[in-house]
Amino acid sequence: MATFRLRTKRIYDEPAKGDGLRVLADRLWPRGVAKADAQVDLWAKELTPSHDLRKWLHEDPERYDQFVAKYTAELNDHSDQVRQFLSEYGDRTVTLLTAVKDLSHSHIAILQAYLERAADDSA
Repeated sequence: MATFRLRTKRIYDEPAKGDGLRVLADRLWPRGVAKADAQVDLWAKELTPSHDLRKWLHEDPERYDQFVAKYTAELNDHSDQVRQFLSEYGDRTVTLLTAVKDLSHSHIAILQAYLERAADDSA
């Protein structure tokens, strides 16, 4: 059985063979990206921050530490979707795609860490 490998990448970067399953993890489709060119295998809106939470953070980016806790709580509330995602794709390479510029200070870093912990817990 293959090992779960989770990567993050901007959707504006060129697709690569090593990306594996390309999963868009943004609630909104990225500007300037044609769906035909994006090579997205799955759009996982259910794993992204809610509209209200996303808007709340954008109003004041200094709230990031609070955002981490609130988004983690949302992911906990969607544990069924997380388990489903891991059961379907947890044995392969998955690249989480996003339009954000700062991957390490965004929802994508939180999602990656959450999925990795959940995968370890289910192993």
